[in-house]
Formats: sequence, structure tokens, C-alpha cells
Amino acid sequence: MAPLAIGVAGIVLWQALVVATGLPPFLLPGPRAVAEALLTHHEVLARAALRTSTEIVAGFILGAGAGSLLALLMAASPRVATALRPALLVSQMIPIFALAPILTLWLGYGMAPKIVVSALICFFPVASAFFDGLERTSTAHLDLARTMGANGWREMWHLRIPMALPMLGSGLKLAAVYAPVGAVIGEWVGGSEGLGAVMIHANGRMWIDLSFAALALVTVIALAFHAAVGWGVRRWLARFG
Repeated sequence: MAPLAIGVAGIVLWQALVVATGLPPFLLPGPRAVAEALLTHHEVLARAALRTSTEIVAGFILGAGAGSLLALLMAASPRVATALRPALLVSQMIPIFALAPILTLWLGYGMAPKIVVSALICFFPVASAFFDGLERTSTAHLDLARTMGANGWREMWHLRIPMALPMLGSGLKLAAVYAPVGAVIGEWVGGSEGLGAVMIHANGRMWIDLSFAALALVTVIALAFHAAVGWGVRRWLARFG
């Protein structure tokens, strides 16, 4: 109940701020105005939410899959790890806002650039966490496995990957937080559909209540997606003990 209580307290403080400051609705709409915008524009917001949710899920799957594969490759080959680690770090130093317009230019104004932006944001946390987990397999377990004839991918499959699953789960939960950010950034930069595009169009017409309504939906989708990924990770780890 604690998160629900905090949410209710936040709405009460929001309404109190609106009343105390007397700001006009086009600067700071109250909770009631935002709720009315949700009801009035429910069809537009529902279509936009579906679009954004699709981009989030697709970007998460793509980024998490690519990050996991790269982590396995780096763990299997120290030379590859030495060669790719600097490039991996440099790739995270480039602001995603700088890449989003270029991806839009290359891939068009459809879903592709939004999915790629979301995947790029998800890629590093998964790759980094999973690789660290694969590298932290205890020496005692590795020595025991090798004395029993395990080597190469058998060692990886039966020992290193199972022991790295908690770290992979942490990376997936972190990526689930970032995936909605990437999708919305892509929609802000170049898109005519999705909740990010609704926010941009609403701001341009001073429909701040609609912009807040889209923001509220993004928050709900992000929380629900993170909860779903967290539930899946817990079930997954419980299955593998």
C-alpha cells in the first residue's frame, strides 16, 4: 500500500500547488483537468499508448537479446572482450538525443527508429551486467568443472550462465526502466504517432492538460512494464534455483 499512498499524496500536493500558486491551466493544469483530458481524448491516447507500448517491448527484446549475445561472446573470448570493451564504453558517451535525429533520417518516421533508440538504451545495461556475472564465476567451481572434463561451451552452458542469471536479471530490470525513455525520445525527435508525439503536438497548441495526460500514461506503462519484467525475472530465477 505504500506506493499507492505516496501516489495519492503526490496528487494531493499537486492540487494544493495549483490552488496555492493560482497558475493558469495552460501552465499547470490540475489533476481534474488532466483526468478530463484523459476521458475526452481517450481514443487518441489509447492508439498512441498501444503504439508506444509496442515500441517499448520491441526495443527491449532487441536490446536485451543483442546485449546478452555480446556478453556471451566477450566472456567466451578474452580477445574479443579486450577489443570491444572500449567501443562499448564510448558508445554510451554519445547522447541518445544526438543519435535519434540521425536514426530518423536513416530509417524514416515509422516505428523502426524508435525501436532502435529504445534498443540502444537497453543494450548496455544488459550486456554489462550479464558479462560481469559471467566473469564472476568462482574459481573453485571452474576448477571442479574442468577436472570433470568440462571445457568451452559446456562449461559456459552448465556453469557460467546459470551462475550469472541473477546479474542478467538485474540488467533486464534496469533495461526495463530505460526502454520507455528511448521510445518516447524517438517519438519526440521524429514521429507523428505515439504518446511522445501527442505530447509534442499538445505542447505546440498549449493543450498542457493533454500533454500531462500523455505523460501520465507513459508513467503507467513504464511502471507496468517494469513490474512485468521483474515478475518474469523472479519466476525465471526461482525455476533455476
